[in-house]
Amino acid sequence: MQATAHDKRIEPFSLLNVANRTLFHGDNLPFLRAINSNSIHLIATDPPFNKSRDFHATPDSLASGASFQDRWSWQKDVHQDWVDQITDDFPKLMEAIESARYAHSDGMGAFMCFMAVRLLEMRRVLREDGSIYLHCDPTASHYLKAIMDAIFGYRNFRNEVVWDYSFRLMDLPRFFNRKHDVILFYAKSKFGHFLMPKTPWTREELIKTRKQKVHVDEQGHELIWMPGGKGNSKNKLKKIDDIINEGKAVSDVWQMPIISSSSKERTGYPTQKPLTLYERIIKASSNEGDIVLDPFCGCATTLVAAERLNRQWIGIDIWDKAHETVIRRLQDEGLAAPDGDKGGRLFTAGQISYSKDPPVRTDDGMEAVPFLKTKLKVDEPKGERRTRAEMLEFLLDQNGSRCQGCDREFDDPRYLELDHNTPRSDGGLNHISNRILLCGPCNKLKSN
Repeated sequence: MQATAHDKRIEPFSLLNVANRTLFHGDNLPFLRAINSNSIHLIATDPPFNKSRDFHATPDSLASGASFQDRWSWQKDVHQDWVDQITDDFPKLMEAIESARYAHSDGMGAFMCFMAVRLLEMRRVLREDGSIYLHCDPTASHYLKAIMDAIFGYRNFRNEVVWDYSFRLMDLPRFFNRKHDVILFYAKSKFGHFLMPKTPWTREELIKTRKQKVHVDEQGHELIWMPGGKGNSKNKLKKIDDIINEGKAVSDVWQMPIISSSSKERTGYPTQKPLTLYERIIKASSNEGDIVLDPFCGCATTLVAAERLNRQWIGIDIWDKAHETVIRRLQDEGLAAPDGDKGGRLFTAGQISYSKDPPVRTDDGMEAVPFLKTKLKVDEPKGERRTRAEMLEFLLDQNGSRCQGCDREFDDPRYLELDHNTPRSDGGLNHISNRILLCGPCNKLKSN
């Protein structure tokens, strides 16, 4: 289903505050927070996988020098304000993060927290008819699905797409060959745009699949019985050539090869994905002229695929050579001017802009507000902000181990939970004047 800005059942779309063909350089979180809400049609992205490995580019390649460490630590990689924000505003999301932390490791919990604060912003910037495809693998796909269920809502889950790249299978002693990735596909709402991709039939495959006799009409056309289509339960004879031209719908298992070592497409980037994979995603969930965002754009596969398909695009990456790579790849595709980069801008049909500074929001500055977050907000007074631990210690010193709801006193302060007196709207800051300690039953009663 495709929604329009005139559909009164959905929120009005925001104008994008970023130019087409823009690449941002740096940590993607501040850039995501600076993009207008409800303005992006599609997010297609390939973030780290938490593989506990170091990745390095192929020497003497376009991506030479690229490397990253896909290891995560709760102590080193998690910011306290992330934990405070999620704990206070998105308790169901924090439960999903903690479950990964306890079931797997602190490192998995840290990776989930890193992804969660970014996915909250990704949901905010998507239009109501927008979608997101998150590329991962079985290392963390099940934990990421719980995170995305909490943020996007489990009813907006569309598919767990399996990218099958089986080749060079080996006779292993303890397990099957690991030859697939996972792509989690969510719509922002029931209005998410989708157009079924089609792949070619062969005549033999079509006849074998239908298990029916081929008929020949007076003009010599081969015909076969096919379903009548949506709203028509009757089968009808159709020309085999027409059916082949229409193509067949695809399943959620996509058999596509990885990029060969001799491919012109290969940049040497250690986690590069094939253009055909991201072209299918872009065709399925966007129209020409729509805006595609990749917050982990790496060697620019999503951006090049979007350009080839006449979409607008925005990329974000922390890699120093991302700008050079997108230009070179667009040149190799014949999509960019052959004379190279000119002062940070390269003319194609428009311009490629490069910036290390976040854009300025021109919408109302609304926060990421998924379905599980309270809508009631009040502004807190100005003054000193404290961490959750500091506020908990202060309130215990002031009131002792006493619930400020039922006035019951507890022997162990761990029975008490830090909560807001009224929900805040200051974007993650904490003020002691708006804090109370409640026992579990009182906190649950207040939340309900």
